[in-house]
Amino acid sequence: MTLTIAGLKAVEVLDSRGRPTVAVTLRLADGRTVRAGVPSGASTGSREAVELRDGDPHRYSGQGVLKAVANLNGEIQDLLTGRHFTDLAAVDRAMIEADGTNTKARLGANAVVGVSMAAARAFALLADLPLWRFLTPAGATPRLPVPHFNVVNGGMHAPNRLDFQEFMIAPLGAPSLAEAVRAGAEVYAALRRRLSDKGFATGLGDEGGFAPEIDTPEDVLSLLVDAVSDAGYRIGQDGIAIALDPAASEFYREGHYHVAAEKLTSDDMISRYEAMVDRYPVWSIEDGLAEGDWDGWIRLTERLGPRTQLVGDDLLVTNPGIVAEAIGRRAANAALIKVNQIGTVTETLEAMRLCREAGWAQMVSHRSGETEDTFIADLAVATGCGQLKTGAPARGERVAKYNRLIEIEAAGSRPYGLP
Repeated sequence: MTLTIAGLKAVEVLDSRGRPTVAVTLRLADGRTVRAGVPSGASTGSREAVELRDGDPHRYSGQGVLKAVANLNGEIQDLLTGRHFTDLAAVDRAMIEADGTNTKARLGANAVVGVSMAAARAFALLADLPLWRFLTPAGATPRLPVPHFNVVNGGMHAPNRLDFQEFMIAPLGAPSLAEAVRAGAEVYAALRRRLSDKGFATGLGDEGGFAPEIDTPEDVLSLLVDAVSDAGYRIGQDGIAIALDPAASEFYREGHYHVAAEKLTSDDMISRYEAMVDRYPVWSIEDGLAEGDWDGWIRLTERLGPRTQLVGDDLLVTNPGIVAEAIGRRAANAALIKVNQIGTVTETLEAMRLCREAGWAQMVSHRSGETEDTFIADLAVATGCGQLKTGAPARGERVAKYNRLIEIEAAGSRPYGLP
């Protein structure tokens, strides 16, 4: 199978936060087209692939992406148009070599990743396969993932006092994807009622979760336990468990973690997480410590790793080299996977392969600035990683991914749940 790219067209569009991002249309030689919408993060690791932003204060407060669009419509299109590619890796490799930087900073990761996603769709179209089937790597068994619904937002995702960024519910005990989505929606509705009854505002953060003025993470955990019960579900790993993304790099300053007016060391934070896991059904903690706190991550993994999933996001940035280092140092036991964080689909699949072979878990993830593109839903199914987070069961750009999973499940029997 050979892909011949007949043309590329990029435009500047808006993401779910009203900030500019890139949309890419790829035209095949037979005239058919495929499209990709590029997500964008707010809480970002320092070693992520670099989004190219214009810096013009007179347009979108400097956040415009016309430079990335121009690179795609110019240099990248000239590079790829008319060439014959036998696999996706060749497309990605051509752009990486042309860019010439370690972070895709010259052409812009937001330009490169859009083409990579569109090219994957083009190969799937040529093969007459659903995207998830085309993306399935050797050694992986496709599986419908457990959705992790972000139902309370804080940190960089909400204008409230809550330092932890995400509180998620995970229907680990659901018998199917459709029932997991139903559980998430029903708990979300129950949480809204409980927050309203307690006098909290029920406005939403960037990822569709509620953004109440609550100070401590423990108070949120208590609310979630009550909401799960209100909705009529079991709490815990045989029913609905809780996952956290504190995004600790965002509240780490001058060697300490600052949580609800407390100044904590790495060991203080680890002890606090241990107390949370002891008291509440917390099964997963993402970015519990800052990206540069490697010694803390190693101690965290030693103390909590045997009973808790510890997910590296800012720590790992979906970078195969950094993932390999963390595996060797036993820092974390799972990786968050974001395609735009590394910048190509090929490198994303390589990071996931390293995790799979090391026995690490993986959770495919959206970004705070999303589009209606459902690529990550297919990626999660294809790799069989068993976990996906893409926000609350609310807001169109989040729900689109969950609805895509429902469609995949309805089209044919696939296993559901953790591997």
